[in-house]
Amino acid sequence: MATAVDGPDAVIVAAARSPIGRAGKGSLRELRPDDLAAQIVRAALDQVPSLDPSGIDDLLMGCGQPAGEQGYGIGRAVGVLLGLDTVPGATVQRYCASSVQTTRMAMHAIRSGEADVIVSAGVECVSRYGAGKSDGMPDTRNPLFAEAARRAEQRGAGGEPWTDPRADGALPDLYIAMGQTAENVADMYAVSRQAQDEYAALSQNRAETSIKSGFFERDITPVTLPDGSLVTADDGPRPGVTADKLAALSPVFRENGTVTAGNCCPLNDGAAALVVMSDRRAADLGITPLARVVASGVSALSPEIMGLGPVEAVRRALGHAGMSVGDVDLIELNEAFAAQVLPCVDELGIPVDRVNVHGGAIALGHPFGQTGARMTTTLIHALQDADRSVGVVTMCAAGGQGMALVLERTS
Repeated sequence: MATAVDGPDAVIVAAARSPIGRAGKGSLRELRPDDLAAQIVRAALDQVPSLDPSGIDDLLMGCGQPAGEQGYGIGRAVGVLLGLDTVPGATVQRYCASSVQTTRMAMHAIRSGEADVIVSAGVECVSRYGAGKSDGMPDTRNPLFAEAARRAEQRGAGGEPWTDPRADGALPDLYIAMGQTAENVADMYAVSRQAQDEYAALSQNRAETSIKSGFFERDITPVTLPDGSLVTADDGPRPGVTADKLAALSPVFRENGTVTAGNCCPLNDGAAALVVMSDRRAADLGITPLARVVASGVSALSPEIMGLGPVEAVRRALGHAGMSVGDVDLIELNEAFAAQVLPCVDELGIPVDRVNVHGGAIALGHPFGQTGARMTTTLIHALQDADRSVGVVTMCAAGGQGMALVLERTS
């Protein structure tokens, strides 16, 4: 189905993800990000006991904001915590797409023949660097973007439709609040408040159904807290959510806007890890791969309409794979905001019944660095559950970017 590539295939042989906690007040708030990530990387490695960890070529840790306790090279820190002193480690940042980027890097290194085994992981603990814990947060805004920020704020306050500032020779607002980008996209595509709330309710309802069916018992690896207690479930999903209930919430980012706390993702804590290996090494070790990493795509557009990033990224990834949208059985599209998910789905022509079938970030949560590896874990299990073959993981990322991975289930 896919185009041939030189060198070995990159296959995923293990996948693990933590429960997702709500930032600041949730179940994982007392757990350091490096300790959390170490538990999940260990859980992934435990799934492949025939692999000698000393044979890992690299440990790549995606982190959306390497700040506070997530600083100091958390990729390397996790390896040392696990006793993997001879395994190199790096921290990779592409905001929300950080642990899709690590899997992309793993695929490229394996295909080139420079590596056989790479851990592709991601972590984000907003509880440990958010409000009240600002140590390590960046303070590097280029003043050349100050006028762009003022103009974007005025436009938002006045309810004016979005227009590309580049058309007038001006800079876009690189540091624009993510919720403002969602409002811009909602304006561009006339995404109504009702449509956003209906989609958000669908995400919550799907998550509720999947919890009741036991799907997430396979998806989630329990995490041990400092006091010895276990966390086994996501904090976010809410039973009985309806669009009517969500309609009672007030807009968050613009007085007359449509984006609310109910139709966008919350702030979260979580970690996830994949073991990516060459198909040759997997065969040598007698490991049956879960999925093949077929292709990837990365794209960019104005930071002010960030949420549309998945559209071109998916098209590029499918193009590299020699596939079309019609070949895709299931897609995990990160639900940063319902306002951007709906236009992306429409532009790509993917039926909603193939998108986030077990609920997405609106229900489950979105720990930035974790999300790519988390969605990959969920997608693999969803493909197995539905006995389907081809899946796509995709999301937008701050600064106006998109990323996508094409996976093919192998077991």
